Amino acid sequence: MTIHYYDTYQSPQGGMLLVATETGVSGVYFVGQKYFPEKEKAWQRDLHHVSLQQVKCELAEYFAGKRRRFEVVLAPQGTSFQRSVWQSIASVGFGETISYGELARRAGHPGSARAAGAATGRNPITILVPCHRIMGANGALTGYAGGMERKRALLALEGAVCQ
Repeated sequence: MTIHYYDTYQSPQGGMLLVATETGVSGVYFVGQKYFPEKEKAWQRDLHHVSLQQVKCELAEYFAGKRRRFEVVLAPQGTSFQRSVWQSIASVGFGETISYGELARRAGHPGSARAAGAATGRNPITILVPCHRIMGANGALTGYAGGMERKRALLALEGAVCQ
C-alpha cells in the first residue's frame, strides 16, 4: 500500500492541498476544485516531507514571478493514456498555450482531442502540470477544474494572451 503524505499551502489563488508519496508529488489541488480528493484516514500530515517542502517553495517562487519551470519529482497516478497526456501538458512552456487537438497530437493520440480534454480535467497536479495552458480549438478559454477565474489569473501571471 502506498503511503500518502499531505500538507496545505496558501497561494494567491486560494488554499491548496499538496499530496506526496515516497516517490514524489502526486497531487496539487485548489481547495474546492472539481475532483478534489477526500483525505483518507491513512494519509499522514507531514510538514517536513522533502517533496512537500520543495513544492511549497517552488509554488511560492512561481506566484512571485521567479519560477517558470518546476523541478520537484512528480508521481501522479492515472491510466497510461492520462499519464501520456499529462506528460505532454508538462512540456507546454511558461506563457504558451496550445489547443486540446494539439495536446492529443503531442501525446501520440491525434484525433482524440475530447479524450485528451477529459484527461486534462483529471490532472491531479495543477500548475506543475500546467493544464491552465490548454485552450479550445479557436484559442478560447475553456473549462478548468480549478475554476475559470483561476485559469485567467494563472495565464495573466505568465503573460499569456487569452481571448
